[in-house]
Parts: sequence; C-alpha cells; structure tokens
Amino acid sequence: MLDMPPLQFADLKGLRMGYYEAGPASDTTPIILLHGWPEIAFTWRHQIKAISHAGFRVIAPDQRGYGATPGPEAVEDYDLDHLTGDVAHLLDHLKIDKAIIVGHDWGGIVGWGFPLRHPSRAAGVVGINTPHLARPPVDPIAIFRQRFGDSMYIVRFQDPAREPDRIFAAHVEKLFDFMLRKPPPSRDGGGPINLDFPTIVANYDPARDPRPMIVSPEEKAVFVEAFRRSGFTGGINWYRNFTRNWEKSVSLDPTIRVPCLMIAAELDAVLPPAMSEGMEKLIPDLERHLVLGSGHWTQQEFPEEVSATILDWRRRRFG
Repeated sequence: MLDMPPLQFADLKGLRMGYYEAGPASDTTPIILLHGWPEIAFTWRHQIKAISHAGFRVIAPDQRGYGATPGPEAVEDYDLDHLTGDVAHLLDHLKIDKAIIVGHDWGGIVGWGFPLRHPSRAAGVVGINTPHLARPPVDPIAIFRQRFGDSMYIVRFQDPAREPDRIFAAHVEKLFDFMLRKPPPSRDGGGPINLDFPTIVANYDPARDPRPMIVSPEEKAVFVEAFRRSGFTGGINWYRNFTRNWEKSVSLDPTIRVPCLMIAAELDAVLPPAMSEGMEKLIPDLERHLVLGSGHWTQQEFPEEVSATILDWRRRRFG
C-alpha cells in the first residue's frame, strides 16, 4: 500500500484487528492513530512516516468494522465501551503499558473516551477537529434532529430502512470524490449546510465540482477499494450507538487528567473550531493549535503542519 508499513494482525478477544506499525519498538510511549468515518488507517500515512522518521513508535489500526478489521453483526458491539476496549486490547497485544492516543473525526470521540474508560493506559490525547464535549442533558440524536432535521446524516443513519449503507455502497467512488476535497474558502452568507450526505452522494456529479481533490488518484483508489470490500455498515454502526453511549455515560466523570492537545481546522463545516470552546473546563492540561485554511480532512490536507504540531507537543510533554 502507498507509503504504509506492512499490514499486521492482532487477535483481540474475538476481534481480528489489522494494524500498521513503524518506528523503534524501544519507544515506551508510542502514538496510536485512530481514524474516523469514512476512513481507514491509510488516512494517517503521512503522520506514520513523519513520526517514525522522528524516532518514535507509531501504530495505526483499521478500527472495528473498517478495512482489514471486519466487525461483528450486532449494532451494540460498536459502542464506545467496545471501541475503547479494542484500543486497550491492542496495547495488551503489543505489550504497551501507556500510549498517546491521537484521533480524528470519530477516532477523536474514541480518543477522548479512552482515558475516561481506561485511565491507567493513556499517557496523553490529541484530538484533531473533534472536540471533547460534556455529556448533553438529553439524547444527542434528539438534539441533532431538532437542530438539523430528519435528513441530517447522523439522524438518517439511525434507521437502517433508510438505506444509507446501501446508497454509499452503490456509489463508493462518488462518495470519495465528494468527500476528499478542499473546502470552499469560507461559508460567509452561505446559509445552513446540507448534511443529507446519502442523498448528496447519490446525486453527485464530480465533473461539476470545482473544489480541488486533496488526494491523488492512486490514494483515492486505496479508500475506494477498501470500502468496496468492507461495505459501510460497520462504520455506520458507530453512529447507531450515539444514544447507547449517552445512556451508558451517565455516571462517567468527563474530566480528562492527562496532557492533551486540540488541533482544530478553520474551515471544517461539520466540526468547526467554535465547538471546542470551553474544553479547558474538562481538560485542565490542554494546548491548542488552529490549522488555517483546512477543511475536515486535516491530517491529509495539511499533513506537514499536523505532523509537526504533534511531534512538537510530544517532545515537549514526553521527551
């Protein structure tokens, strides 16, 4: 695979996880890179190279239901207890005591959730685009529905009968043609964003999209081929656990007591920097960095800046 170490596998309590590893095994505080949706470990190819070349150990798994890690059929097996447990089990397999967890998009939710559920295993956390938020007072799906309507993709994902899995599987290449592009320069006066991604992708014509791609045709092909093999149900099942995660977190202390770094993207329309305001109340030891001009796919759109920011923070905080 382009710029990736060899694929390896770990048997984790019934889950066979594919992962990629680089850098010295002697590094006692390795970095774990957690991807989002719709992504795979390949999304971290630039950071794997930069971190390992800097002399640090780095591991990037295909998470449960993605790529080389087929997931179970039951929807409830994709809740945050399972997803953070997979990370802990991977550390056990690799005989790692503690790690720095770096997550983007959904990987950020898992990353912030990891020290809350496995506090002895997290040395630090880096969130890219995804903020750490307090538990909302009501079911987050109800909030999404009220704020964005029934066509909003997360709301739509809750009902398998609305067939988001099938729609994306029927338009895999169009999905990544639509997703993996630079954002518009600004949204000033643009009105509310359309978040009905299944309908957008089904009707999308890439020839009419002026936004530049952020990946090469060869890189895009890696994502397309991976999701043609795996389908989309595993990843969408993560979203189908929003309510369950909310219910199960009622007694969970949201305070994160390890060093953390929040990397926000100026032009991310789904996870704008403003969402991270107030994180200091939940994370006493928090540093921030804003990537100007970046949309949602920050570690691929500005790979050098993201890698350098992570490495600078890692050296200062962990030696």
